[in-house]
Amino acid sequence: MDDGEEGRKRIMIVGNCAAGKSTLAQGLRRLGYYASSFSQEHSYSAKIWKRRNPDVLILLRCRYTTIQARRRISWGQDRYQRQQDALSHARAHAHLIVETDGLEPQELIDRVHCYLTGMGVRRQRIDNA
Repeated sequence: MDDGEEGRKRIMIVGNCAAGKSTLAQGLRRLGYYASSFSQEHSYSAKIWKRRNPDVLILLRCRYTTIQARRRISWGQDRYQRQQDALSHARAHAHLIVETDGLEPQELIDRVHCYLTGMGVRRQRIDNA
């Protein structure tokens, strides 16, 4: 791949609240990947992620108890289940699904970087941020 727009693999990250979407996207961008996160879990359309036309779809999941430990939330299991339902289509089409319970942010980034390398997805640039 070259350094231009053409040939860049678009990586999209979806998942339930507090699963690590933003953290992973930011970490992958620092490594030079063209990665973004999308809040599919809040959508009424289970297929809306497809509009972004990603080359690689990564789904992150964590348990409700993990969300409670990571964030102060005021909602219950019913909303968590609705998020899982909203992610069902993405889950069925994901290239990689990562359970993030118990993972430190860098462990998540390293695991996905290893997967992408194994898939042949090359980095475009490396940020010095």
